[in-house]
This record gives sequence, structure tokens and C-alpha cells, in this order.
Amino acid sequence: MSRACRKRPSRLQAEGPLAPYLEPYAEYLAGRGYSQVSYWKKTFLLNEFSQWLGRKGILADEITSGYEEAFLRDRARHRCLKGGDRIALSAMTDWLQEKGIVERRATASVETSGIDRVLREYSSYLHEDRGLAPATIENYAGYVRHFLAEITGASEPRLASLHAGQIADYIRRNAPKDRTFASAKHIVTALRSFFRFARYRDYIHIDLAAAVPSVAGWSMASIPRAMPADYVRVLLSASKTWRTPAGLRNRAILLLLARLGLRAGEVVRLELSDIDWSEGCLGVRGKGRVERPLPLPHDVGEAIAAYLEDGRPNSACRRVFLRSRAPFDGLRSPSDICQIVARAMGRAGIESGSTGAHQLRHALAVDMLRQGASLTDIGQVLRHRSPDATRRYAKVDLEALREVALPWPGAMP
Repeated sequence: MSRACRKRPSRLQAEGPLAPYLEPYAEYLAGRGYSQVSYWKKTFLLNEFSQWLGRKGILADEITSGYEEAFLRDRARHRCLKGGDRIALSAMTDWLQEKGIVERRATASVETSGIDRVLREYSSYLHEDRGLAPATIENYAGYVRHFLAEITGASEPRLASLHAGQIADYIRRNAPKDRTFASAKHIVTALRSFFRFARYRDYIHIDLAAAVPSVAGWSMASIPRAMPADYVRVLLSASKTWRTPAGLRNRAILLLLARLGLRAGEVVRLELSDIDWSEGCLGVRGKGRVERPLPLPHDVGEAIAAYLEDGRPNSACRRVFLRSRAPFDGLRSPSDICQIVARAMGRAGIESGSTGAHQLRHALAVDMLRQGASLTDIGQVLRHRSPDATRRYAKVDLEALREVALPWPGAMP
């Protein structure tokens, strides 16, 4: 539904300091696609909160989180407090802050630790100076926070006192044998990045980035975990029967992953303006914020058009793929795409050890290789920045490997 109806307008006749803002907030809720029940629960909660503020003599610009908690405690004495009341009230005050009605004093009044200040500065450096994506910045900051909390053990980290022995000991304890090579490598990559930042900002006076030990691993040691071609056909065939709004969305996402080899994050970031229907192409923003046009296959364009016409809810959000439940915002992260793929595989009856979205990208590369495409062509389709990223697919081309393999010495056992 695009807008919640109002069968009982008397419920919108609020009293108290928030009365002038109830109508705009109700319009805001209705525009975000909330159901009738959710719409009335949220507006009724705001009405009660406004009346409570009026009885206490509290003005709108004086609202704090303490008053929210006091209202909820008082409300619990007269009626059963629902689990979503606290979240709904917090979302309501967030909206009041965005409109400038309530001052954003909650975050300013909370005293931040030295680690928080350093990480905030480090995140700003990664964004403004290095141009990293928000997801990468969040991952790096998480690894560095864990390191600083464990090594310094205080809210005010003394970066100048760090030495190479502490770093090596931390890596030995946090990159054990049971951790995957990629996961352990992320730790050392984040730490090297942080120490380069600390040297640049003069927090440390020696090159600690060079003191971060490498994690034992070998390039191209693993084989791409591609979904078998038969599984891909079964998955896409099963998705043709999905006619619900969420089903139409999920089919379009699966086709983008399987036909164009998009990464999960690239699917999340797709916007309506990225689709050029007249030229039949799709603008994809990949790694390094590089945008490249890709041809839009007929079946992929048909699935996206079906979702936009019959499945996508009305929303001011410009993302192509939205949540299937209110509020109708864009999908939050690549993990949402991975969950969609995992549920789709279960629905199609596919049992596999891997359920991530990237296996469809690997499947496209393997299928192109077996149909005679060169590694250069595959690298261009997958938009690899380095030939090394494409070269690992040569290990799955068994026919070509047989031609260059040396004969087995002696008789076969």
C-alpha cells in the first residue's frame, strides 16, 4: 500500500508540545509504506508521548533520552509495554532531530573515549584521503578497535609507546591456524593501514607498518568456489514461478549475479538512474568507485522491469532493490544479497556447502571458460583490475590443463 488511510482522524488530534508535528509525522509514516496497524500504533504512541510531555511541562526542544525512558516507565504502569514501543519512540525522536525540532544533544553530551576519537579521525582519513568505501572503512575500524582495546587496555591509547613485539604477539594470538587465510590477512592489512595513518599524523615516530608480520599463505592456492552449472539452471528456472513482490525482486537479483557476474555490494548500490533502457546498458559502480557500463541482457532487463512495474513499492529511495517490508528503504548491505541467495537455493531444493552470492560470479567465469572464452574476456566481464584475479580460473579448465600436463613418471600404481 502506498499510503495508510485514516478511518479515525480523531486519533490525530494530539495535545501537548508535539501536537503541531503529529500531522507531518503521520504523512512521513504513510509515505514509507507502513501497514494500517503499524501506522496507527506509531501515531497513537506519539499522541500519548505529547500528552505526557504536556502534563510534565516539558517543551519539544527539551526532549532527551531520559524523558523517553521516564515516559515508557510511566506508560508501563497503566498498560502492557510492547517490545516495539522503545524502538518506535526512538525512531520518532530521530525524525524530530532530523527536522531540527529536537536538538542533537544526545551524542554530543556522551563523553567519547580516546580510542573513539582516534578511530573517528582514522575513518575520516580513509574516506577523504584514501577514498575507501564505507563498508571497507567499517571493517578496518573494527579490526583496529579490537587491537587498540586489547593492547592498550585503556580508553586513552598511547600510540607512541607501541612497539613491534606487541604487534607480532597480537598477530600470533589473533591469526591462528583455524582462521582462514583471507580473514587473517584482513587483520594485518587493516593494521598496516592504521600505522601508516598514525605515522602520517605524527602519533608514532617509527614505521610500525613495516613491523606487522605477514600471514602465511600462497597466491592462487585455492580453487574458485563456483556453483555447478546445473545448479544455476535449476535456480534460475525455479525463480520463474516467483510472482510475489519479493519473488520478483529476488529473481532480478539472481539474474544480475548469474548473467552479469555482479558483486553483492554492486547489486545493493544499483540506482534507478543506472539503468539506460534506450541503450540497453547498466552502469555499475565497482571497486575503487570505478563506474563501467555493462550490456543488459534481455532476460535480466525483463526481470528488472517486472519488479519495477509489479513488485517494487512506492518509495522516495532511488535504489533499485528495496526491502520487502516497511520502511521501504534500499537493502542495507551485501549480506542481504547473500541471504536472498541462500533462501532461494533452499526454496529450489539445492543443497550446497556454499550459499554466498559470490559463487554465482565464479559460476559465470567457469562457464565462459568452458565455452572457449579467453581469460582476458573473462577479466573484462568481471571487471577485474588485475590479471592475477582472473588467472586463478585457469585451474578449473581441466581440458587445457591436460594438454600442458607432464606425463606421469613410470607406471601408474
